[in-house]
Amino acid sequence: MGLARAGFTVSLDGFVADTDHGVSRIFKWYFAGDTPFPVGDHFTFKVAPASLPILDEMMTCFGAILTGRRDFDVSRAWGGQHPMNVPIFIVTHQPPAEWVGRPSPFTFVTDGVESALAKAQAAAGSKDVAVSGTTIVQQLLKAGLLDEIHLNVVPVLLGTGIRLFDALETPLDLQPTRIITGEGVTHLTYRIPR
Repeated sequence: MGLARAGFTVSLDGFVADTDHGVSRIFKWYFAGDTPFPVGDHFTFKVAPASLPILDEMMTCFGAILTGRRDFDVSRAWGGQHPMNVPIFIVTHQPPAEWVGRPSPFTFVTDGVESALAKAQAAAGSKDVAVSGTTIVQQLLKAGLLDEIHLNVVPVLLGTGIRLFDALETPLDLQPTRIITGEGVTHLTYRIPR
């Protein structure tokens, strides 16, 4: 079984999106370089060479995605197919009626984050599970089920918006495992001790 790994692009003051869920200011690093990186058949990033290993890892090591209903709704269900082309498990109280019973890569899990992670790990096999959604990350941290946090920190101060770690109840010491400086971004990876 692979790891449960959270990954986010975040502003220097800790926001993953502005108050309207906009990410254009913090996602500029995906287009700050001159090296093309195709993302499925959908689009191509242009990043600095230092960021290529991060993107390559992101596109190859994950066998499933675990996220929450807000991410699913805000992303408009990724147009029906996520660029990573892996099964996606969405924690929700109520599955959206338009997706129930319809063939898709989405599985709606209504019995909690622990069940959703177990299902995502089963689908991922030996690969890792990509975890997104601020609430989902916080729930997994609280349950002691998250293995790693990867942050793409951009030199932007948003001032307001959606914070990644807004409602943590207990301080947590992390073990840094990797730092890579890219163009307009610093990639940080931390292991969560158990």
